[in-house]
Amino acid sequence: MAEGLKLYNTLTRSKVDFTPIDPKNVRMYVCGPTVYDFAHIGNARPVIVFDVLYRLLRHVYGEAHVTYARNITDVDDKINARALRDFPDLSLNDAIARVTQKTADQFSADVERLGNLPPTVEPRATDNIAQMISIIETLIAKGHAYVASGEVLFDTRSMAAYGQLSKRNLDEQQAGARIAVEAHKKHPGDFVLWKLSSHNEPGWDSPWGRGRPGWHIECSAMSKRYLGEVFDIHGGGLDLIFPHHENEIAQSCCANGTDVMANVWMHNGFVQVEGQKMSKSTGNFFTINELLDTESFGTRKWPGEVLRLAMLMTHYREPIDFSVKRLEEAERLIAKWPAGDAGDAAPNQSVLDALADDLNTVAAVQALHGLASSANADPTKLPVFLASAALLGLQPKKAEVSEDLSAAVTALVEMRLEMLKAKNFAEADKIRDDLLTKGIQLKDGKDKETGERVTSWEVKR
Repeated sequence: MAEGLKLYNTLTRSKVDFTPIDPKNVRMYVCGPTVYDFAHIGNARPVIVFDVLYRLLRHVYGEAHVTYARNITDVDDKINARALRDFPDLSLNDAIARVTQKTADQFSADVERLGNLPPTVEPRATDNIAQMISIIETLIAKGHAYVASGEVLFDTRSMAAYGQLSKRNLDEQQAGARIAVEAHKKHPGDFVLWKLSSHNEPGWDSPWGRGRPGWHIECSAMSKRYLGEVFDIHGGGLDLIFPHHENEIAQSCCANGTDVMANVWMHNGFVQVEGQKMSKSTGNFFTINELLDTESFGTRKWPGEVLRLAMLMTHYREPIDFSVKRLEEAERLIAKWPAGDAGDAAPNQSVLDALADDLNTVAAVQALHGLASSANADPTKLPVFLASAALLGLQPKKAEVSEDLSAAVTALVEMRLEMLKAKNFAEADKIRDDLLTKGIQLKDGKDKETGERVTSWEVKR
């Protein structure tokens, strides 16, 4: 299956055969959260998409041979503003630490409840400042960056191939009416690598004064440190192609003297909510935590596996309309799936083939539902279904039974046994059938010692 893995490469605008640089060291980088606020449902999509890819790569190449890096941006002007707002009585550094720790912890907890594995490494921007300064120094020395008005800027005209990912021509990137061009820039498209910090802003000592990094340089530094100058896959949302990923490529290639930063660039589509762009002003903005723990969407809470499946029911490159109807559809689907233990079973080839075709989770979910039907009819097929579901990060669970429900069902089971002893088969069958319509299945058997009829029951999903 390794030879059959195909991925859509944004860089070439084509589906390509995936060939890792080193099959014993497959490397993937995905842009993670800026931790100033709780992650919203749009943020969840790349986490889920690239978690499925991570699982697939681990299956193909072995868990020990795949490194997945997803960063945390913990230095940003939005973080500064949130820290000043939420903790005005603390020093700025303490306030920032409080905001970023709380938000990062919440992000980790939320995405875990959506069924995602933790990445191999999760570097923080503030732990990689020295690496950023080193890259900036190299770019200046090579003539790709310059210092002006207290900032270090990347000179986009110094790179002939600038625009290769977004397919934007520099000549077309003139200063528009909506974006004022700072006078100190040589060219309108030049972007900040380092900026000076005032006394009430976080900062680090550098050759250009006390300051902080620009957004783009962070990912160039972290990906190089943990994955190398050139690695296999770089992922993120469609909105990051320009300027973020374009500028990452410019910094990394010019500093390292390489033709590419990553061989394959993958981008997931946008998320709409009930047919509209997600926005706080329109009231359709929902955090992952709100969907999981409050009755904010569709006047109810939603289990993590339902939110995950709803995402996977649309191909990752297509836009998705996140709606109550879609969540209900996912919930109905999961309700029909059996639970149990996969043991050491391998995933079914139909699911593997679907995922090998540019992560076609739509086809994979369809195949999975067929496997669920087979497993419901033949319990020997259950482990393969469960192993296949796990490849998508889905783990069907047995329904929880409350004490009240358990007592009520037990009483009805005992009543039915009395009916059977009295040969009142019609009433006994009615109890059995009524319970089945409520998702309770009875199983009759015999006590091995006494030979008397005994009845067990279970909740069918």
